[in-house]
Amino acid sequence: MDIFDFAKEQKMKKEAPLAVKMRPRTLLEVVGQEDILGEGKMLRRAIEADRIGSLIFYGPPGCGKTTLAKVIANTTKAEFKQLNATISGKKDMEEVVNEAKRELTFSGKKTILFIDEIHRFNKAQQDFLLPFVEDGTVILIGATTENPFFEVNKALVSRSNIFRLSPLSKENVKKLIETAIHDEDRGLGAMNAEIDDDALEFLSDVADGDARVALNAVELAVMTTKRNEEGKIRITLETAGECVQKRTLKYDKDGDNHYDTISAFIKSMRGSDPNAAEYYLVRMLEAGESVTFIARRMMILASEDIGNADPMALVVATNASLAVERVGLPEAELILSQAAIYLACAPKSNSVTVALDEAHKVVSDKGNQPIPVNLRDAHYPGAAELGHGVDYKYPHNYENHYVKEQYLPYELKDLNFYKPGDLGYEEKIKEHFKKIKGK
Repeated sequence: MDIFDFAKEQKMKKEAPLAVKMRPRTLLEVVGQEDILGEGKMLRRAIEADRIGSLIFYGPPGCGKTTLAKVIANTTKAEFKQLNATISGKKDMEEVVNEAKRELTFSGKKTILFIDEIHRFNKAQQDFLLPFVEDGTVILIGATTENPFFEVNKALVSRSNIFRLSPLSKENVKKLIETAIHDEDRGLGAMNAEIDDDALEFLSDVADGDARVALNAVELAVMTTKRNEEGKIRITLETAGECVQKRTLKYDKDGDNHYDTISAFIKSMRGSDPNAAEYYLVRMLEAGESVTFIARRMMILASEDIGNADPMALVVATNASLAVERVGLPEAELILSQAAIYLACAPKSNSVTVALDEAHKVVSDKGNQPIPVNLRDAHYPGAAELGHGVDYKYPHNYENHYVKEQYLPYELKDLNFYKPGDLGYEEKIKEHFKKIKGK
């Protein structure tokens, strides 16, 4: 690097955002992720021993995926190359692979290839990497906000250790903010700034585990606030609020958050918690989730988890689905809210689900058993000669509109798929069966 390149690099570092300047350089500076970086943890041991294999870091924005890659770059003896999948292509990967081959041949040094946003590479681009990861030409470190089991080539996933990074805790973010304000080397220490406790609480909360959001807000607050009479820059709650107008919802309608949130929504209704159901409903609505998708899942739950304990549940869910299509947003939110609360509060039964599953299993195991002759269609010419419909007992001709009859195939005559539960309308079903069948 000549003097001009050095000067250019120093200028870029000086003008870089605070979040970039404050990026940890060593494991000791990393905040959070104790579950994978704590003392004795496998990843920490591998980094300290410089024995890194292929890795994929998976987690929300601002949780430290790129940070970990940079820490590895600072501690490893291997060559370190970085690509971003949003702007790089196959040609860029070919250049890195060729350089890695030369380095391995002439110096014996391995090459670590860090690919940010690896899920942005298409299948062909990911396939290109596979043989070079497999033969050790490059050690891959991928970073992605999406679930790699959905978005990354299965062959690459199987050859990598997957580490899920969690959003930073509120205390983690608070520590990063305080460090950034007082750090005179890389942070804002030279600006003589201070932050009120309530402003610190607000920013560490509203950042929602994203260090980048918090540090960007702090930097904006410091750079746009006039000094007071004491010559200090004071970040108040009002100033902090102006720098972060609205909490950013991390939600990808095609990715992991989509599946996790709808799962939590369904499980909350199944678990009879209307408050949690309402919370997850609003999270989805705020993030722009499809109202028809939400309504469709509610119709499924109405049969799967409520069933005949409250037959009106399916009526409510179905009508909600029709209504949201006709009304549209924002009023459709009211309809979904009403339906979600109804389903969450309804008595629960999975008897319908169990009956269906057991019937599927019997049909799969036993095949199509002969239908009893007296139940077969007797309306076509010659059917009676075959005995079809003969001796069929018409239930409405008997007391309580019921008569004992063999409806299942004879080989299956003792099976009992549907077992009504003890809640809601199913209790009445049990009483009805006991009345007409004596059991």
